[in-house]
Amino acid sequence: MMQHLIVLPVVLPLLTGLFLLRGLHGSTRLKRVLGVASTGLLVVIALALLLRAADGEIAYYAMGGWQPPFGIVLVLDRLSALMVLLTAVLALGCVIFACGGDDEKGSNFHGLFQLQLMGINGAFLTGDLFNLFVFFEVLLLASYALLLHGGGKSRTQAAVHYVVLNLAGSALFLIAVGTLYGATGTLNMADMAVRLGELPAERAGLVTAGALMLLVVFGLKSAILPLYFWLPRAYAAAPAPVAALFAIMTKVGIYAILRVYSLIFGEHAGDLADLEQPWVWWLSLATLAIATLGVLAARDLRLLIAYLVLVSVGTLLAGVGMGTVEATASLLYYLLHSTLVTGGLFLLAEMIGLQRGKAGTRIVKGRPLTQGGLLALLFLVGAMAVAGLPPLSGAIGKALLLNAATPAQQPWLWPLLLASGLGAMVALSRAGSTFFWRNKSGERSGERLSRHQWTGVGLLLAASPLLAALAGPVSDYTLATASQLANPDNVVDALLPDAGDAP
Repeated sequence: MMQHLIVLPVVLPLLTGLFLLRGLHGSTRLKRVLGVASTGLLVVIALALLLRAADGEIAYYAMGGWQPPFGIVLVLDRLSALMVLLTAVLALGCVIFACGGDDEKGSNFHGLFQLQLMGINGAFLTGDLFNLFVFFEVLLLASYALLLHGGGKSRTQAAVHYVVLNLAGSALFLIAVGTLYGATGTLNMADMAVRLGELPAERAGLVTAGALMLLVVFGLKSAILPLYFWLPRAYAAAPAPVAALFAIMTKVGIYAILRVYSLIFGEHAGDLADLEQPWVWWLSLATLAIATLGVLAARDLRLLIAYLVLVSVGTLLAGVGMGTVEATASLLYYLLHSTLVTGGLFLLAEMIGLQRGKAGTRIVKGRPLTQGGLLALLFLVGAMAVAGLPPLSGAIGKALLLNAATPAQQPWLWPLLLASGLGAMVALSRAGSTFFWRNKSGERSGERLSRHQWTGVGLLLAASPLLAALAGPVSDYTLATASQLANPDNVVDALLPDAGDAP
């Protein structure tokens, strides 16, 4: 039974999504119960997988009994288990929040939500490049529909740019996969890693081209400069629970960079090893700088939070570009923090907007809020966390990254990372003072918020103090994960034991 757990994060949301789309019509309450129950069960399954992966063993599930490298495999290691758990926790907060009324603003929300979870979890667990492409397409197709949930001109405009750019990225992804398959004769990532060590010199240029095309694709998914322009407007226009779930979407691209370039283009790859690091390092610093300016320039809270997502992308990719085990461990801790906190802030922005009437989330004066005291407290926690103020998890994550920088990297990373925190504090302070202090005279506005909304946002924002309290064991796990990731032989030996000590 434990062996079959690996496939459940893909199968469970698939079956739930299909049933919600085909088997239930008009029963909103039943859809909500099933959506929340399935996502809650996914959290339990993800915890079981994390405990299984914690001992360092790498396990795999061969679909249809076809063994690697010939069949489709799902691979469980510390990194994939961590990402599946992160997705499940984020999704649980989002789906609970959506039950407060956002799910009724359009059709098929819960079914599409589950299909997107299937695509995200599949991307984290797959062991071959072609199925990484397939799961990317599944999650993107679901995200297209979810972005348009509820309709509206701004969402339609944002969706057009989002769809066109991602379709172009998908086409390039398929070309890159075909190029690498033509050069190596395999799609299994572990097998490709072994074959690159035996690659004839005349094929090196072809593989380099494929690798760089993949970097462009993953850079688009993770929203690195200059491929990030689609993100702010799309995330700001999306319904709140969808925008919060989208906080994990850029992390799928970052995960793909970590996985592909540590395994396929790791130590087995010879001259092709660490191909991505110079590109990722400098572009991540540029992303961090431009995103900070976007945070300061934003005049709408949703757009401000979207730029904070870009700040986290630049920070995380800087950790990738640093190229050390310590930096990878630090970025994984920061990834947990930034995903959950920015997701919570998207939900909180919706709650604030609902109580400000026509002013919405625009950073302008409005009437006093009906539940302003509690909203202000949650906003303070979220702002402190995302800006990196102690004692919350953002400060710990940034301190770990700063400490992991080498002397040559410090003059570049330290000023930009500290400036991004200062920019976030200035922008969020301005927004908070406008929303909660600089109010127009008059009666309080807005209806009282539902318990589902309070529960969803509270679940995600509570992650920051929890990560701070558990910083020791969490950072130990991320360090073990980074060490495992830096040793691709472990994956090769687990999936291809007959490969032995192949170079």
